[in-house]
Amino acid sequence: MATTISLEDLAGDPEYVSIADMDGVRLDLRYACADNFVGRDLYGGAVPALLHRRAADRLRLAARELGRLWPGYRLRIFDALRPGRVQRVLWDIVKDTPQRIYVADPARGSIHSFGMAVDLTLEDERGQELDMGTGFDDFTELAQPRRERQMQADGLLTGPQLANRLLLRGCMERVGFHGIATEWWHFEAAERDWVRAHMRWVE
Repeated sequence: MATTISLEDLAGDPEYVSIADMDGVRLDLRYACADNFVGRDLYGGAVPALLHRRAADRLRLAARELGRLWPGYRLRIFDALRPGRVQRVLWDIVKDTPQRIYVADPARGSIHSFGMAVDLTLEDERGQELDMGTGFDDFTELAQPRRERQMQADGLLTGPQLANRLLLRGCMERVGFHGIATEWWHFEAAERDWVRAHMRWVE
């Protein structure tokens, strides 16, 4: 069972590293502002631009892979480590709605709360976000990787939009991340059961 540590106690902890100054990465932390589905800042100024070092090392490799394929392109980070206290706020909003499939129940533990998941997209050499067909936290079937081919066949997802998703997915998967079926922007650095059994939950 995972042990718990507070976000405030992570200062100086060698297991958790800041990604704020990582080469090939730019922060656009949506829960640290009002530009999210909740409509308010959930971090209150304490922006945890952190990942567990296992995930951070892989993110660094993904940024290098992207830069090798498309010089000048960067990873744009929407969310990284998400404390349990923030996860509970998100869950309380969606738990009685159809959107609950997009938010992890904090009783089980979001992989974000272990610092082992990251939400992100790509931006080009001008700093423009690549078109993925939907924005971040779009709670519709159009955002779901498992529905991409059907959405393309139905004319709802274009070839270039799908190509952008596949570029992101390829860069992440080649360095050890894996995505999920419901969100094109979400990637995890290890299997969920292992993370929950062996790593610390950040509150």
